[in-house]
Amino acid sequence: MTAIPPGRTRRVAMVSAVCALAVTGMAGLTGCGSEDPDAGTNGVGKLPAATIQAKTKKAAEDAKTVRLSGTVVSNGTTYTLDMRLKSDGGTGSVTSKGASFRLLRVGEHLFLKADAQFWAHEDDKNGDKQGDTAAADKLEGMYVKVPTGDPAYKRFSGFTDKDVLLDGLLGLHGALATDGHHEQSGVPTIRITGDKGSGGALDVSLKGTPYPLLLVRAGNAGTLRLTDWGKDFPLEEPSEKETVDYGQQLPTS
Repeated sequence: MTAIPPGRTRRVAMVSAVCALAVTGMAGLTGCGSEDPDAGTNGVGKLPAATIQAKTKKAAEDAKTVRLSGTVVSNGTTYTLDMRLKSDGGTGSVTSKGASFRLLRVGEHLFLKADAQFWAHEDDKNGDKQGDTAAADKLEGMYVKVPTGDPAYKRFSGFTDKDVLLDGLLGLHGALATDGHHEQSGVPTIRITGDKGSGGALDVSLKGTPYPLLLVRAGNAGTLRLTDWGKDFPLEEPSEKETVDYGQQLPTS
């Protein structure tokens, strides 16, 4: 066996000690080499699920605006939404049963805008086959003001009400728990669930204000993305030239 020179023995021992110290230090800082997923975040990810839910609901309530897009299933009907909402109204598009229309609410005034095919189809479903083409042509591409006492007002105004809509959507059902760290459009999130996901799931931003960013509703009742928190947008009633007074109860299915 070839003997190792004393000087080399000392160098080997020193290198080994330095490596051991480095490994020990890294383990102490990162937990045996793994990165802390909450490092550099708003810290919400370290909180209990119930606390996270309370914080994200408060953040949503305090925000002046939000954009909500995705699907909602209500009473067996699937609605595809793309709505921008604020405290005094909202605007955007809704698609249901193959028909698309736009909604605009400013204060208590609700307007509905759709093409002639939409109006003709609604008239036909209600048994009105006489003169429906003329009425549909009159309404096409125009904002129709919905009377507050009309059933359609109650049916559609909820899609334009930020507080009502978010309050009804953001709740999870069952026992709350966290379900790991995720990412939505490049933003790190913490996911909370109800009853291990069967009661819904909500991704909450770990960057800045803990806004809710993605909601998977319980019972396969839809998936919604929530974006543009706090980004203002214009909201005003259409001009008289763009508006039609229907003059009677709106045709709705």
